[in-house]
Amino acid sequence: MRFRYVSPSVTRILGWPIESVIARAVTDFVLDEDVPIIGAATAQLRAGLIRSAIVTVRVRHQDGTIVWAEITSRPIGKPGLADLGERAVVIRDVTERKALQDALTSMAMKDGLTGLANRRAFDIALADAWSEVRTSRSQMSLLLIDVDFFKEFNDAYGHQTGDDCLRAISTALLGLPLAAGDVVARYGGEELAVILHRSGAAEALKVAGLACDAVHRLQLPHRQPPTADGILTISVGAATVLWREGGSANMPHALIASADRALYQAKSNGRNRVSTGLVLGASA
Repeated sequence: MRFRYVSPSVTRILGWPIESVIARAVTDFVLDEDVPIIGAATAQLRAGLIRSAIVTVRVRHQDGTIVWAEITSRPIGKPGLADLGERAVVIRDVTERKALQDALTSMAMKDGLTGLANRRAFDIALADAWSEVRTSRSQMSLLLIDVDFFKEFNDAYGHQTGDDCLRAISTALLGLPLAAGDVVARYGGEELAVILHRSGAAEALKVAGLACDAVHRLQLPHRQPPTADGILTISVGAATVLWREGGSANMPHALIASADRALYQAKSNGRNRVSTGLVLGASA
């Protein structure tokens, strides 16, 4: 479908003069990645499944910027099987609304105390990472981190200082040399997690060691530390899952369980250290 008439508001939304829009298709202005959304809605109209289609897509403004637009398309008259005929199309600029929705979504996926990804975001990221591992037949790792004697730290210095401590540790973890796509999350309480979405066992062990060093460099005093210098420390359980034919571990739960066992071992062995685990993920 090509535009036969457009209102002057098209210049405000798209930046193009009216004469530059007449006789062009709406998809000429839509980003290539979003064109299939238009196609799917058109197919539903043609099949008679809906009377009007409403989609939200990205369109190109004349100045090169991207505008989020809500496009409503409704056939005029009775459409045929091969052609929908003429349609009334309404385009609204919803860039501000989309930005607000994205901000709210981001807030819903962040931990209010630390600013890290929250448990919901962690679960989604872990499932996505494992899906990528299955597709690429590769590997990934997970670090579970526990602050050593955190209850005693809270009791000694108060909950406000305890909260500040968690924020400081979170900032230190975000400063680690992580790859794009890796996720640092608050797993629960004083437990934090790092999803290393393409890392093997050696890289996971290296990052875990760097995490311990980063927290020690904070030089937070602790009255009941596992170290002689009286500084707050962390323990880390690092687990790696390998995609292998014959693997039977139920993912992602098996990876979490392996990292949790490794963390328990690190704490049992004296804290302020890293222990590791390994899982062969189910290939089916």
